[in-house]
Amino acid sequence: MTTRVIIVDDQAMVRAGFAALLAAQSDIDVVGEAPDGAQGVELSRRTHPDVVLMDVRMPEMDGLEAARRLLEPAPGVTHRPRVLMLTTFDVDDYVYEALRAGASGFLLKDAPPADLIAAVRVVASGDALLAPSVTRRLIADFARQRPAARGKPALRLKALTERETEVLTLVARGRSNAEIAQTLLLAEQTVKTHVSRILTKLDLRDRAQAVVLAYESGLVAPGE
Repeated sequence: MTTRVIIVDDQAMVRAGFAALLAAQSDIDVVGEAPDGAQGVELSRRTHPDVVLMDVRMPEMDGLEAARRLLEPAPGVTHRPRVLMLTTFDVDDYVYEALRAGASGFLLKDAPPADLIAAVRVVASGDALLAPSVTRRLIADFARQRPAARGKPALRLKALTERETEVLTLVARGRSNAEIAQTLLLAEQTVKTHVSRILTKLDLRDRAQAVVLAYESGLVAPGE
């Protein structure tokens, strides 16, 4: 199955470079490019990509606002692509807010080509790009600056069983399904089932949003 991708970045050379790299992959089809967030949203509405590579900082409309419009569309708009944020900074408050809005992760623009290709495939498969330690540090840094919310975020966790809470805790600490299975002495498929139920119960798109909620609710504290 081919993954349809659009690239939204205000630097023409970045767009061209990423497009050439991705288009060379047999399982990836670059269906469009846009120089700013507003045009990126319009392009996504027309082309219905699976993944949007979205630069964080752009003129006219930045990547954060564009991501919000794609991930929380107006009534009547049914298409919601997965959004992978691109940034030149390893700590950026725009990225944190994008993760809260539902972006599936982020990637540094100077990452090796193989990492970009792998990132698109990971996000297209429905997973969040949380493997790089920089992503976990980013979330922890901003969670540390924001006191844990004891209201609605914490109340939402009451819907989880004790086992699901354990799994969410380990997800928030950056553990993979295999690592969680080993820690809790469960089959990896059982862990996948728990993660799926957690996302459904908490109305979350993916692991990225689950990690943010775990920090904001106080379930996991930065530095643990």
